[in-house]
Amino acid sequence: MIDKRLVIVTGHYGSGKTEFSVNYAIKMKEKCEKVSIADLDIVNPYFRTREKRKFLEELGIDVSDSSIRNTTLDLPALPAEIMGIIQNQNVKAVLDVGGDPVGARVLARFSTLILNTEFDLFYVINAYRPETNSKEKVIKYLRDIEKTSGLKVTGLINNTHLLKETKVHDVEFGHELTKEVSWETDIPIRYEVAIQNVVQDIVNPEIKDKLFPINLYMREEWMS
Repeated sequence: MIDKRLVIVTGHYGSGKTEFSVNYAIKMKEKCEKVSIADLDIVNPYFRTREKRKFLEELGIDVSDSSIRNTTLDLPALPAEIMGIIQNQNVKAVLDVGGDPVGARVLARFSTLILNTEFDLFYVINAYRPETNSKEKVIKYLRDIEKTSGLKVTGLINNTHLLKETKVHDVEFGHELTKEVSWETDIPIRYEVAIQNVVQDIVNPEIKDKLFPINLYMREEWMS
């Protein structure tokens, strides 16, 4: 399955959606000449895409973010280039969006534009987060985001992790929950995320078929 040109990534705080977004943009740069990533997360003040601006721009990836850097504002100003990113058919675009219905309000601003282009809306799941540790909680959160944004989720991403301590059984645990959500919602699992040092130990064919290895770019070496 080939992802659409515009990929929107959302998920609860702590799901690892920004880490996935950064890794995804870097992977896309290997295949596409022009790649942009936009930080539209107005909810989480930590581990933001913009923190890796220099690193990403050195790789040739354009980075955009809210023009007002005050996260206490309800809906900060958003740069005009966001509209261009959404509409420009010559750019592979990744939008990193705040992981709750409040954050999804940003998407509502652009829903008309988004619906007029081909897009994917990925929902990142970390089964170890208390707010998304059951099928019922995950689906409620997912539906709230859809309702607020006016957009439908097109793919699920299992990103169950314990940061650098993640093991194979953690990925497998998240896979089972994500599979339950997929069955209930009829939304396909698009990717199974795993950090590089556990990738070689994964044997489950369902996971391997959709495996997306990542590096922890958002975690400095001294962080656990």
